[in-house]
Amino acid sequence: MVSAMAAGWNAQVIVETWSQGGLIATSVGLAIARRHTGGRHVCIVPDERSRSEYAASMGEAGMLPEIMVGEPEEVMAELTGIDFLVVDSRRKDFPRVLRLAKLSNNGAVLLCKNTGFSLSSVKWWNLLGGHGSSRGVVRSVFLPVGKGLDMAHVSSSATTGGTSVNSQSSVRGNNGKRWIKHVDQRSGDVHYIRT
Repeated sequence: MVSAMAAGWNAQVIVETWSQGGLIATSVGLAIARRHTGGRHVCIVPDERSRSEYAASMGEAGMLPEIMVGEPEEVMAELTGIDFLVVDSRRKDFPRVLRLAKLSNNGAVLLCKNTGFSLSSVKWWNLLGGHGSSRGVVRSVFLPVGKGLDMAHVSSSATTGGTSVNSQSSVRGNNGKRWIKHVDQRSGDVHYIRT
C-alpha cells in the first residue's frame, strides 16, 4: 500500500527511517516505487550496525537504495525536496526527523508507521513546526494497517505561506468559490473545505 502511494504521488525524493531489527517490507515496496517514478530512495539509519543489516536484507531482495548513517540533524541537512517521507514511531528521534525534513515546494506525503491502534496519535501540526511553519496539513488520516499507520498530506509552501491559524477562516478564490479553513483544536490538523 505504501509503495503504491509513493508511485501514485510520483515521488521523486522518497526518504525512510529504519533501525536494526526492523522489517524491510516497506523498504522493498519503496524501492520498487522508486523504479517506477525514476526518483531517489534514501534510507536513514542511526548507526553502522543498522546500515549493515539493512544493506544485507535489501541486497537479498535485489534492491540497492541509498543509505545514510547518522543523527537526524546531520543527515536531514543533506536532503532537500522530500516529497514522500516514512518514519517509524518506534524510533525516539522520529519527531526530529519530521521537523528537520526539507519538504518539496510542491507538497509532500508524510507517513508514521507503528503508531498503535488508538486514535491518531501523531500531532502533525506540532511536528511540522506549529504556528510558525509555512506548511499546513491539508489532510491526515489514521489507518489500522499493520501496527498502525498515520498519514498526512502537507501543502506546498505557497499554499499556506505565512497565514495565521484560526479555528476557522475563509478565503475567496479566483473563481468566486469560497474556501473554509478549519483547524481541529485537538489534533492540530488543518482541513480545507470548498463551498
